[in-house]
Amino acid sequence: MQGLILQLTRAGFLLLLWLFVWAVLRTLRSDIYAASGIRIQSRAARGSAVLPSFSRGQKGAKFLVVTQGSLAGTRITLGTQPVLIGRADDSTLVLTDDYASTRHARLSPRGEDWYVEDLGSTNGTYLDRAKVTTPVRVPLGTPVRVGKTVIELRS
Repeated sequence: MQGLILQLTRAGFLLLLWLFVWAVLRTLRSDIYAASGIRIQSRAARGSAVLPSFSRGQKGAKFLVVTQGSLAGTRITLGTQPVLIGRADDSTLVLTDDYASTRHARLSPRGEDWYVEDLGSTNGTYLDRAKVTTPVRVPLGTPVRVGKTVIELRS
């Protein structure tokens, strides 16, 4: 009887070990092979980029400002192209944040509005305090949290 219990315990432990390894590999895969965004022109300097700007007559967000995190104070001029946020070198806003994924989030213009979408990140993207699961409109001045970095749209 004790031999059977020992064998069942070993099998259960082995199953838990394989589930843990599977979860780690799945997380690594999603971080490495996250949905790739549209490639945007290379950034002018680390943490900042200048994209084609709106024409003078348009209303809405004109800048993306980092308000918290290692890049606080960084300002990106918005244009008509999406803004890719993450640790990847080809991102518009390159984060050096351990809590950000390689391709973490994307801000996309739709008319005069900007929408944020999570690109399958490990730790999620938050608009104010709500987790982003589908593309969500971002009002001016509303904080968007990506890892430890907080950004806002400004006019």
